[in-house]
Amino acid sequence: MLKIAYSPIYKYPLPEKHRFPMIKYELIPEQLIYEGTVNEDQFFHPEPLSDEQILLTHTPEFLDKLKNQTLTAKEIRAIGFPMTPLLIQRGRHIANGTLQCAKYAMQHGVAMNIAGGTHHSFADHGEGFCIYNDIAISAHNLLAEGSIKKALVVDLDVHQGNGTAKIFEGDDRVYTWSVHGERNYPTRKENSDLDTALPDKTEDELYLKTVKEILPRLIDEVEPDIVFYLSGVDILESDKLGRLSVSIAGCKERDRIVLETCKRNDLPVAISMGGGYSPRLADIIDAHANTYRLAEEIWF
Repeated sequence: MLKIAYSPIYKYPLPEKHRFPMIKYELIPEQLIYEGTVNEDQFFHPEPLSDEQILLTHTPEFLDKLKNQTLTAKEIRAIGFPMTPLLIQRGRHIANGTLQCAKYAMQHGVAMNIAGGTHHSFADHGEGFCIYNDIAISAHNLLAEGSIKKALVVDLDVHQGNGTAKIFEGDDRVYTWSVHGERNYPTRKENSDLDTALPDKTEDELYLKTVKEILPRLIDEVEPDIVFYLSGVDILESDKLGRLSVSIAGCKERDRIVLETCKRNDLPVAISMGGGYSPRLADIIDAHANTYRLAEEIWF
């Protein structure tokens, strides 16, 4: 059975200017249940991470600033959200959602987090609406427990996973691959193990060819025990921040390539949602829902 991490705390209220892109966390579960793709029994509510789990990735100084609400105005601007204790607590639940999804995936093949994909979070600071780096925390905890020896991060959000790349720089236990818009945020890129930068207006053919050619080779070379897949839908042509020109059908085919490749190689995959900023909310929900539909189809 497909397990999905989702908690009411994911619906944290934000100021109006942040409300639109965040409402998807409420609507994706409703859509999946309404159409019969999943049922309510498939959702689980992750508990918050402990300090010890967070400190395997983030510095004590950064954690202390978050807990005590002592980030500077500059640090808060870099994150982009007004800081409150509830927002910080929300991040603990979301990041543990990805960790628990990884553990479910190792049992059942795949599991999914309604949120997550906070790849702009560094060990010592947050950026780009990202506070705790959920994939990095999950990989570090699985490595510390001895559950895995090697992980592959497949980051297909339109923005480079700069925080994740920096955190695992020089760590050969976690291989980071980022496919992103070459002219998109962040302006200053970090060095992933492999960065695939695509030009503006990249359409389905080039995007899908890129993923289809590179992913099987990486799996053969890296020989990971688990794949962390960041399935951002900000690659869509309609996305107001994306700069690429992938169709909804192309985005779905991207997910099919990744999931079928993992299934064929008997690799567990933990999926985080990542970004999506199309003006038409239905496009965001449909593109994200396709990932869940495919996971059900391919595994169950």
